[in-house]
Amino acid sequence: MRILAIVKRIITEMFRDKRTLALMFLAPLLILSLMYFLFNSNSTTNATLGVSNVDSSLVKAVDNKHIKIHHYGKNINAKHVIRRDNIAGVIKQSGNKLTITYQNSEPSKSTIIKQSLQQGTIKLKFAALKAATTKQAAALKQQQAILQKLVKASPQLASQMPTSKSKTSQQAPKNYTTSSHYLYGTSKSNFFIQFLPILLGFFVFLFVFLISGISLLHERTTGTLSRLLATPIRRSEIIIGYLTGYGIFAVLQTLLLVWFAFNVFQVKIVGNFWLLVLINLCLALVALSMGIFISTFANSEFQMIQFIPIVIIPQILFSGLVPLSGMATWLQWLAHIFPLYYGATSLTNVATKGADLASITPNLLILIAFIIGFTILNIVGMKRYRRV
Repeated sequence: MRILAIVKRIITEMFRDKRTLALMFLAPLLILSLMYFLFNSNSTTNATLGVSNVDSSLVKAVDNKHIKIHHYGKNINAKHVIRRDNIAGVIKQSGNKLTITYQNSEPSKSTIIKQSLQQGTIKLKFAALKAATTKQAAALKQQQAILQKLVKASPQLASQMPTSKSKTSQQAPKNYTTSSHYLYGTSKSNFFIQFLPILLGFFVFLFVFLISGISLLHERTTGTLSRLLATPIRRSEIIIGYLTGYGIFAVLQTLLLVWFAFNVFQVKIVGNFWLLVLINLCLALVALSMGIFISTFANSEFQMIQFIPIVIIPQILFSGLVPLSGMATWLQWLAHIFPLYYGATSLTNVATKGADLASITPNLLILIAFIIGFTILNIVGMKRYRRV
């Protein structure tokens, strides 16, 4: 009976907590629906390939549903074209030599080009072999017809003719030699290196969000915040104090994570190391101000954790781990409401493409706007806890 009483109490409390019920039953449905649209929109990955002075037969053999071909003139700078048009690679031909330059910011697209080129050359060799076999069969059939005519015309002369092997002129298939170059990274670049900047920003965002939100919630539930608000201190001073205090630890965490990721894993950074630190710091401050704001809607640490499916998971889905280029248009627009999208995009561009401060400034300004916006909301929201 005592066990039943405990069970009854828990069920009663759960039904009284409508927010917990909604997060428990509706949040998974929301996330599953979002993932359904995301992964259905990314069933295939396509790579855009530039060709310059390449045999038309090879271009036709390489072309498939995963490759989009762009034709360029003879005298082009492959790296300049890749940067300008944001294409996955360029193939240039000189005689039988193919020079392939990969962008390599997304190793999956480089792999598509490599596989398509390999399959294309094999296809050409099989086509040449088939053509040679067909030509030999036709020549042999023609010789047999001539021989039959000779036998009918003069059997004695035909019997005295020596048998000779027919030689038909055959065009050997081209054996292409290739040399590969990489605009970003190396041939050893893999998916982990591609996603590392995104994961770096995500972990900074996640842990700062949780720590700041739960810490402020704890001070509120234990009465510390109420006693603090009973003093003449201003609400803005409280929020700025919290942001500064937790911000110091956010800076230390950012420095440690960036240093660890790129030194322990020996990942080559194309761009500036301190730009990565700056981006992660902005992300940490957004997470800090957002965590404080979200904590105002929770009455316990348990409820704070329940906000993760609503606030955190959609951000990681739109951060670039799932390629945005293959999403439906409305999903691409939806990605722009999440701060992690701007942080992850900037981190990837700096780490893998060598982007400078000027090129990521628009994203940094948007992150700063998020920080200011949530800070203002926190100052306004703090008014509800002031008793005097």
